[in-house]
Amino acid sequence: MGSGQVTEQLDWNGKHVTVAGLGVSGIPAARVLHARGALVTVVNDGDDERSRAQAAALEAEGITVRLGDGATLPTGTELIVTTPGWRPDKPLFAAAAEAGVEVWGDVELAWRLRGPDAAPWLAVTGTNGKTTTVRMLASILEAAGLRTAAVGNIGVSLLDAVLGEEEYDVLAVELSSYQLHWAPSVRAHSAAVLNLAPDHLDWHGTMEAYAADKGRIYEGNRVACVYNVADKATEDLVREADVEEGCRAIGFTLGTPGPSQLGVVEGILVDRAFVENRQKNAQELAEVADVQPPAPHNIANALAAAALARAFGVEAKAVRDGLKAFRPDPHRIELVEEIQGVTYVDDSKATNTHAAEASLAAYDPIVWIAGGLAKGATFDELVQRSAKHLRGAVLIGADRALIREALARHAPEVPVVDLDRTDTGAMSEAVREAARLARPGDTVLLAPACASMDMFTNYNKRGEAFADAVRALAATGDA
Repeated sequence: MGSGQVTEQLDWNGKHVTVAGLGVSGIPAARVLHARGALVTVVNDGDDERSRAQAAALEAEGITVRLGDGATLPTGTELIVTTPGWRPDKPLFAAAAEAGVEVWGDVELAWRLRGPDAAPWLAVTGTNGKTTTVRMLASILEAAGLRTAAVGNIGVSLLDAVLGEEEYDVLAVELSSYQLHWAPSVRAHSAAVLNLAPDHLDWHGTMEAYAADKGRIYEGNRVACVYNVADKATEDLVREADVEEGCRAIGFTLGTPGPSQLGVVEGILVDRAFVENRQKNAQELAEVADVQPPAPHNIANALAAAALARAFGVEAKAVRDGLKAFRPDPHRIELVEEIQGVTYVDDSKATNTHAAEASLAAYDPIVWIAGGLAKGATFDELVQRSAKHLRGAVLIGADRALIREALARHAPEVPVVDLDRTDTGAMSEAVREAARLARPGDTVLLAPACASMDMFTNYNKRGEAFADAVRALAATGDA
């Protein structure tokens, strides 16, 4: 099944390419280009023990590596391939612009290296929900009997998917705003922007720049631009996109869908977009109960995945079967235990206010465990919107005072426990305090609205600490 868009087959032999950054995408990019005859120089800001080991391995293969100097453009550079984490305001990119040198990201490189019969891409971006939606989409495509993989900012790297021996009919592609910024020529079959909320503004500079990079995912779409009816900014991005003739705007909503939308009617996910006579007809796709967990934001993810699958021609039965087979990754609204009538839910992946708000909207009443590194976020809006759900709050982490102050302003009646400790036992105490505040029928919810690195290696370790503390509580019977 060809893509319908043939990419240019480039001659890399003798081309001077600079790869910006070692790491999960820089090292494979350097190797791929070197194997094609390019003269590759890798530049890297860091010069630590790990970087030196990575550099030694590449140099043994004949690739030049320059450590401790990521600012200077190597002489003769004809193209830069950058890892997603390098910010656009880096001096290297200013030097490239002055010299008229193009900058590609790893996603752009993968797109340019695709063969003429490469699998088309169904692409997903958004502030929250990307990984879950892409994995749901891959599950639906598999249920339809299609050869597929969840790739991009998740699972298999795009370079591996594009250049590997396995043949695919279609790829479910997660793209971050960083990746989209450096991917000017990517053209998806169909794409979705799930939602937009302030995030990564330190990288993009402004909300407008962040939104514009997200909106790049719609450029050149052939069949469907999928947007969130409840988030007007996503529809605005569709309006601004330059798409192929005949491409349609397809909305998803948790309410009753209009024509050219997917939505929910009496507990059923329905399609009024990819049906005959969509003014009058609707196609049942699945039940809300088929989506696990059936929290509102997860239903929205399922509708977006279904819209992209339907745009690719997948039958309704495969949507249902794929959603029923899907299970979310750990630490995404994951049920840990029920102890004496209180449910304990781990959503450690809720690392920003937008994700936490979606999580808090899914339960009632809640004892909320929150806090960590705020990354410049403010919490007034989150607390205002979520206060009605709160039985109590337990605050942990470096920036917990910001949440405490927002609670004092907008939910003064909510009891707050402020834990002034960041040692490994802090999560155990947080869970015990939450259990003390909770009553039968309540949910103790870890939805930190903050990054984890003040106390934990990553959000996974934070979630594991929460789950361990809950199970310890269950074992002692102290809840």
